[in-house]
Amino acid sequence: MNINWEFIISSLPLYEKAAWLTLKLAFAGIAASLFIGLLCSIVLYYKTKGLEPLVRAYIEVSRNTPLLIQLFFLYYGVTKLGFMLSEQTCAIVGLSFLGGSYMAEAFRAGIQSVSKSQIESGLSIGLSNMQLIRYVILPQAFSVTLPSLGANCIFLLKETSIVGVIAIPELMHLTQDLIGMYYQTFESLLMLIVAYLILLLPLSVFLSWLERRVRYAEFGN
Repeated sequence: MNINWEFIISSLPLYEKAAWLTLKLAFAGIAASLFIGLLCSIVLYYKTKGLEPLVRAYIEVSRNTPLLIQLFFLYYGVTKLGFMLSEQTCAIVGLSFLGGSYMAEAFRAGIQSVSKSQIESGLSIGLSNMQLIRYVILPQAFSVTLPSLGANCIFLLKETSIVGVIAIPELMHLTQDLIGMYYQTFESLLMLIVAYLILLLPLSVFLSWLERRVRYAEFGN
């Protein structure tokens, strides 16, 4: 098989630009989904009246609808309500909406793993609910939650390949354009695979390292 190295070399700047955009969207979506997930898990843990049914409904809607449909609704449907969102804003909101529900479930599992004796001890020394969350529950829940959070981060980074459907020039959209213009299918897909490996492998290695560190710290090593 003859590989068109000239095409690959000439396309590298385009893939570099698309990779940075992919990272930007993924970072924003992950950060927002972590925040949403943490808030939702606290609402579920304390069974906050009025908010708990809304959070449960959000989680069910988010987890049971594809990201593609969510993006189409944000990009095409929301305009009927008088809101105009840019392509990148729609992508970030869509990733955050999807990721927030998965992060909420991960946080909830970690919070529920904290023993009742730890919580009762915190309450007995006069800690408020927010102090209890900050100083007692979250530090202990983090080591349990970290593997799921890491998997969700990788999942959201890979889900950025969907946002090209609303004309965002990320890696997948760029690859489709190059194939359509130059018919260099193998070379374009090869660069796409390499680009995602460059993005995902360091993140995966870092999360594995962090998980080991947190696990060892839990036992005082």
